[in-house]
Amino acid sequence: MKCKTAYRQSLLVLLVLFVCACNNKQRVDLVLHNGKVYMVDSGFHVAEAFAVKDGKIVAVGNNEDILKLYAGDSVVDAHGMAVYPGFIDAHAHFVGYGRSLFEVNLYDCKSWDEVVVRVMAFVKEHPEEKWIRGRGWDQNKFPGQKYPFNDTLNVLFPDKPVLLERVDGHAAIANAKALQLAGITPEQKIAGGEIGVRTPYYHPEKRPQPPMIYELTGLLIDNAVELVTKVIPKPTKADYEKWLLAAQKNCFAQGLTTITDCGLMYNDVAAIDTLQQEGKLMMRLYVMLSDNTENFSRYLSRGPYKTDRLYVKGIKAYADGALGSRGACLLAPYNDKPGWSGFLLSKQSHYDSLAQMLINTDFQLCTHAIGDSGNRMILTVYNKYLKGKNDKRWRVEHAQVVNEHDFELFGKTSVIPSVQPTHATSDMYWAGDRTGAERMKGAYAYKQLLQQNGWIALGTDFPVEDISPSKTFYAAVVRKDSKGFPAGGFQMENALNRQQTIRGMTIWAAKADFLEKEVGSIEVGKKADFVILDKDLMVLPEGELLGVKVVRTYSGGKKGY
Repeated sequence: MKCKTAYRQSLLVLLVLFVCACNNKQRVDLVLHNGKVYMVDSGFHVAEAFAVKDGKIVAVGNNEDILKLYAGDSVVDAHGMAVYPGFIDAHAHFVGYGRSLFEVNLYDCKSWDEVVVRVMAFVKEHPEEKWIRGRGWDQNKFPGQKYPFNDTLNVLFPDKPVLLERVDGHAAIANAKALQLAGITPEQKIAGGEIGVRTPYYHPEKRPQPPMIYELTGLLIDNAVELVTKVIPKPTKADYEKWLLAAQKNCFAQGLTTITDCGLMYNDVAAIDTLQQEGKLMMRLYVMLSDNTENFSRYLSRGPYKTDRLYVKGIKAYADGALGSRGACLLAPYNDKPGWSGFLLSKQSHYDSLAQMLINTDFQLCTHAIGDSGNRMILTVYNKYLKGKNDKRWRVEHAQVVNEHDFELFGKTSVIPSVQPTHATSDMYWAGDRTGAERMKGAYAYKQLLQQNGWIALGTDFPVEDISPSKTFYAAVVRKDSKGFPAGGFQMENALNRQQTIRGMTIWAAKADFLEKEVGSIEVGKKADFVILDKDLMVLPEGELLGVKVVRTYSGGKKGY
């Protein structure tokens, strides 16, 4: 009897000690343990566990210490899987992507006939749509690689406007109804753009005045596209909610927790802010306002706008167009179009005045530049006003083709190259045809760009490319397509290593957005944005990288996926 009593007393003591120990633990909202936690701090350390309270990380360490000191309302066992800071896309179009999810999907069409078939199917399924919009076609994938005409669209949809944007958004095909609503005529010219017309033909019934008749082909390049988009009805709050929540769902499923949206109008920002304030939109967004006087009048005098999940601090300008549509501005003519060098979208004086206006503000100037001439012009303007090393963090978006003499202009004035690795593996099939072999040495040169400041920001430009961070990682490190082409990798001298790539997708992307003190790494005091992957990007054989799956995504300690 005495033994049983003593045994019961011992159990009671142990229970009391256990309860006391639990009571001494600090209560937190979430504890993650048993993970391979890549902190992505300055030393690229790897931990096992961390604790989260009120949306922020309060401790990082090994399993024993974290579990001993903290009791979580939610406990996540990572089962040894890799945990990374939430991925950040340093250059994308979140609003545009959301909208595209409800338009005609024209990606990977192998011919213009296939484009038309998809449009017909969409119209049949959505007869209520007053404007038919689509995106994703690429004439480089069509037989003959020539731009299409709008004839078939005119016949099929005589009373319904149609606008189909090229994959990069820098060209479009509009049907006759859309062109009519925009007031576009064959004789019309536009600076920084091109309106496609047919080769003149003789019209016997119109003799002798005029003998030559010009017809619109529907092709619009760069600034010409805006002639049509500006007459499309503005989206409603319901439209924005539908678009952005669908975009958020897909992005969280890919492990993305912060998106840099490059080029929005004030009404887009207002819609984002409203949805976030209502608690419907969790995605963190860094916004670059479009280069537009209406945006300037609303924001420049007030300064950057910041909430917990929204930061409006950038101004987005466009120097030139895209290489695929031959709108990129080159120093010498295109290798596959003699006599044609592309064009700037505005006069150099415009970019100079923009830089002069922003240099004494807290806004960040971010300029799209693709061709070597476009990059040289923008870098020259930047260097004129930045005057040496600085922390203004002005950016060049894409920096796609850079002349060998111009790379140093990034480092001289701390200009950030913001690049998209999947552009290299998407363009590699035809980019050399555009530039020629010599110019290609300075194209998609990510390592050379990284060396200018010691860091680089990585994104996708979605919906131009896929939203997948694993594809970004694969393209940056392996520089092959999904089929393993080319065997030795595309221009491997400019591949990034795995650690550089992870930094470019997390902490360096955060730094490019002035958010590195809040997100981008798993460190005490930062927001608990993190992703659990089923396999480890840092050690996985290259052939398995594209098969990595996201297990969970957290934003501010709350599960988004």
